[in-house]
Amino acid sequence: MTLDCIYQAQRPPQANEKLVAQAAIMAAGGPATNAAVAFATMGGQATVMAAVGQHPVTALLREDMDQVGVSVVDLAPRRQEPPPISSIVVSLSGDRAVISRNAVGLQVEPQLADLSSIDVVLLDGHQMALSQQIAAAAQQAGIPVVVDAGSWKPGFESILALAKVVIASANFQPPNGTALPYLQRLGIPYIAITRGERPIVVSDQGTVSELPISATTVVDTLGAGDIFHGAFCYGWQGNFVAALNKASQVASLSCQYFGTRAWIAEYC
Repeated sequence: MTLDCIYQAQRPPQANEKLVAQAAIMAAGGPATNAAVAFATMGGQATVMAAVGQHPVTALLREDMDQVGVSVVDLAPRRQEPPPISSIVVSLSGDRAVISRNAVGLQVEPQLADLSSIDVVLLDGHQMALSQQIAAAAQQAGIPVVVDAGSWKPGFESILALAKVVIASANFQPPNGTALPYLQRLGIPYIAITRGERPIVVSDQGTVSELPISATTVVDTLGAGDIFHGAFCYGWQGNFVAALNKASQVASLSCQYFGTRAWIAEYC
């Protein structure tokens, strides 16, 4: 979980240049966090497991999660250091520039997780050891595991093989092959590869097709992929393509608004 400082400006600043932003917001971010927000917005009960800690800045993260109705399980409750902070400039064209810290320095040891009331598990790969433990427990309990494969991360192979669904981005490049054949070889029954405004590549139990994306007016694409994953998890009732289509609609809606929260009021 990150603290996202998001600015809307004509363009990103150049070296030694200062720009005045037209708008700015702060919100909790990170792939699983944004997905949980979408899941809760659509009516689900979402819980995020993340290393948060006790730094004063984390009060902003907790308050934001309270406002959107997402519960938080803190994986590092004694941590005193600040959370990862992302600074994002969203151009008026909808493009974005991001500088951030990921969870490399925030890895936690595997720990028990209560999955008794969980219907679906989404893993984003930022806590790999814990993700593997949870994926194995979920698979044993018959709980579907969905993996957000935004980009390749060391150790990803340990949880991909336990997934029922993998939703990858065009940036996902495994070390030994292209994305779709690699994921199919792992025996994953449901695979989708999102490609921005281009059609989604779908592998539904081995049957490959493409799902068109509806044209939309883009203001900001920040978090759209994460929102897609959360919406998919909420809408998946067995029909893979239908859930992908609904997720695409929700993600497209989010792209019409600046930041990762403004779309919620329109959806609700």
